[in-house]
Amino acid sequence: MEIIEGDLLHLACTGEFDVIIHGTNCQNVMGAGIAYEIKEYFPEAFVADRDYLRCHGSEFLLGNFSSVDVSDLFGRPLIIVNAYTQLKYGEGLQVDYDAIDQVFGRIADAFPNKSIGYPKIGAGLGGGDWDRISKIIDTRLDGMDHTLVIYKES
Repeated sequence: MEIIEGDLLHLACTGEFDVIIHGTNCQNVMGAGIAYEIKEYFPEAFVADRDYLRCHGSEFLLGNFSSVDVSDLFGRPLIIVNAYTQLKYGEGLQVDYDAIDQVFGRIADAFPNKSIGYPKIGAGLGGGDWDRISKIIDTRLDGMDHTLVIYKES
């Protein structure tokens, strides 16, 4: 796992990554954190989340992902991935470690040759242990081009 400081969304818009991933709940609520920012910058990601929930139901979402290709906005590859890493949202531990394992396995299968960027998924508002989460991500994305972006205002 490469680690850099910066603004994930800005880096994605300037072509640093082909795919960006954020963790989200299974309730179609992107009301805080980077999920809210993605909803504001890329409303298509929120629509993909809503449509996926309508098709499958919230219990199915955990450990899966929805995505939207917004490449036409920038003239370069960019896919936004809504990774369903927590069933609900709120105080305390919300992240599901098994869901992180499952979803990153699916992401590895879906985007094997892409440059991937992500924040500390599940370790902020999800309340999870980043050391544990980062080991899962490193294992699932082993050998792939993936980068943790630690937020730093540009």
